[in-house]
Amino acid sequence: MPKFSANLSFLYQELPFLDRFEAAAKDGFGALEYLGPYAEPKEKVAEALTSSGLKQALFNVPSGDWAGGERGIACLPDRVEEFRAGVAQAIDYATALSCQQLNVISGLVPPGADLGSLEEVLVENLKYASARSADAGIRLLIEPINLRDIPGFFLSTTDHAEQILDKVGSDNLYIQYDFYHMQIMQGDLIETFARLEDRIAHVQIADNPGRNEPGTGEINYPFIFSELDRLGYDGWVGCEYKPKSSTSEGLGWMNPYRR
Repeated sequence: MPKFSANLSFLYQELPFLDRFEAAAKDGFGALEYLGPYAEPKEKVAEALTSSGLKQALFNVPSGDWAGGERGIACLPDRVEEFRAGVAQAIDYATALSCQQLNVISGLVPPGADLGSLEEVLVENLKYASARSADAGIRLLIEPINLRDIPGFFLSTTDHAEQILDKVGSDNLYIQYDFYHMQIMQGDLIETFARLEDRIAHVQIADNPGRNEPGTGEINYPFIFSELDRLGYDGWVGCEYKPKSSTSEGLGWMNPYRR
């Protein structure tokens, strides 16, 4: 039986950030995730999390000026010190929230940049971050993201993610496998998941097209959930989609799986 984590950067957008915690609990989610909690003091986030009774499944290492269009800084040669400071901040928050997973957003390819040089920077940053995370008992993840939603994103396929993991050579670096992103980029969703299962620490879902809730598009999520069970995946399933109406009104797809 899948267990679902509400991504609060997408769901319950009508509510202030910390109020979304209780709303997710009332709707039957078991955990939370989001881009990052850094706009709030860690003590306030921890209090809201404890009050909701939910787990903290995952959030991202600081990813630059998201509102200004940046999508991560981990591959950028001139942002290494900022990235490393962000790793320390992320670990500090994760410790306060008893969160065992952090996700790294790789970044956009700057115009004219040498891809090999960007990869070298990313690999060295991930060596640093995976070691620091391991010291704190936290898994580190990287996420391939589709190039239709984020043109120019550095890491967009599972093949590339595998190559990065091999170059980093850490037993504390994993893949975050988003079925929506991978449906757009490569398809063959379950075959790819099964092949990479030992290297995947977290999955996310949304339907395609539209990035709305399961059941609104082409992806057969009842089949995917049954296959995740068959394959023994016991991690959280992150719901990172755009509700077509309100979040609560659109949760009918989750009824067969509510605990």
